[in-house]
Amino acid sequence: MKQGSTLFLRMAVFLIGTPVLSLGIFGLPWLANNPVNPDYAHILYPIVIGLYVSVIPFFVALYQAFKLLSYIDKNQAFSELSVNALKNIKFCAMTISGLFVVILPFVYLVAELDDAPGLIIIGMVPIFASMVIAVFAAVLQRLLQEAIDIKSENELTV
Repeated sequence: MKQGSTLFLRMAVFLIGTPVLSLGIFGLPWLANNPVNPDYAHILYPIVIGLYVSVIPFFVALYQAFKLLSYIDKNQAFSELSVNALKNIKFCAMTISGLFVVILPFVYLVAELDDAPGLIIIGMVPIFASMVIAVFAAVLQRLLQEAIDIKSENELTV
């Protein structure tokens, strides 16, 4: 397969990671140092820490996506390496969802103090988005594993 066939997807993965990296470098420290209401500063710290911790599995999942695209370029899409990459992406998405579930009570406290109930809905969006990604990766992992099993079964049949 041509190496340029996945170039668009590689650029998309890069463009997804760039705002998260810039938010982690510039946005979150600014938020921690300049809270809108200083009375909420003690509640914002666990949220900021949780966001920083969730960045780790996010970038691990992006790295696994890059590896998966390189396997596709090398005609190794139907291999155990691809299944492992999808399994790691699924695990990272579930980890991100779990971290945001832990962060959600603090978001609730901020919403309660600020009287902003919409903040809770906004806090739930990453939980559901990462769970959708985890389910999608699990389905792809299962389909790929079945395709590999059928392929190896056909290779044994001569």
